[in-house]
Amino acid sequence: MIVSRTPYRLSLFGGGTDYPKWFQRHGGAVIGTAIDKYCNISLRRLPPFFAHRYRVVWSRIELVNDLLEIEHPAVRAVLLDQKEKRGLEIHHDGDLPARSGLGSSSAFTVGLLNALYALRGQMISKHKLASEAIRIEQQVIREPVGSQDQIWAAYGGLNRIDFRTDGSFDVTPLVLTRDRRDELESSLVLFFTGLSRYAMTVATKQIANMDAKERNLHRMREMVDEAQAIIASTNRPMRELGVLMNDAWRLKRELADGVSTPEIDAIYEAGIAAGAVGGKLLGAGGGGFVAFVVAPEKRQALREKLKDLIEVDVKVAAPGSRIVVYEPDSEVR
Repeated sequence: MIVSRTPYRLSLFGGGTDYPKWFQRHGGAVIGTAIDKYCNISLRRLPPFFAHRYRVVWSRIELVNDLLEIEHPAVRAVLLDQKEKRGLEIHHDGDLPARSGLGSSSAFTVGLLNALYALRGQMISKHKLASEAIRIEQQVIREPVGSQDQIWAAYGGLNRIDFRTDGSFDVTPLVLTRDRRDELESSLVLFFTGLSRYAMTVATKQIANMDAKERNLHRMREMVDEAQAIIASTNRPMRELGVLMNDAWRLKRELADGVSTPEIDAIYEAGIAAGAVGGKLLGAGGGGFVAFVVAPEKRQALREKLKDLIEVDVKVAAPGSRIVVYEPDSEVR
């Protein structure tokens, strides 16, 4: 039995500049953090006593004999890409709901790859793990996804990621004092909107609109530098981060129809009215989690205002994908 644990992420600034269509021409950068909420995947060789060859347990249970019959797109793509022919049993358990804007799909792909390499007795580097997940999602599954989520899932941490025009990337950890990290965590509040969405629909529109929204994306990329300076400072108030996030959200809303909705706008405005300085919807848009930056003394007022939503406490700079159980089976042939 192999079990991988892979973090979800909270993208703070620069989202949209991590799409290949953008950074291959202009370069890109994002700032964000892996959080202490995880995608857990268990994997084992399936003994040859069953009528099926593959058992995949996620929101449904799949019992199939051919890889092409697997409905889960990431499982099917990874196993086909890796030319995995022997029987497998795969279980997925997530701490947070899917399609919620926290990079859950990429966390799944990264976690499955990590577990599969471990099952073969191989240790894969963070760079290769992220790169393989990016390739599979963008070129094998052909999803309209960016390149940041896979990196957060593989590397973990609180980082700046720079994307080069040649397709390479650099990961720069943001080193904070313990007090500064506590200040950041106490200023961030996450709420689940209760609205799940398929990010591909909104992402496809954003990609199609990139040429028309160049000014927005260039400004959002500049905000990464500004956010890094604020976060890394020892004396600049986190209020400045909230003001910057509010500006970034206004720009993001203009990238495509469907990024926001009347329901999300109402939640956001209620949060601002309760004392939050700024915030954003996480992920491509349309639903999922919304994050606010709020002074600690106003946190309770924000909770009261949004009491009908589920609040999720998070810690930043969670570690990247890890193998937490490594117990190779004695195989039955």
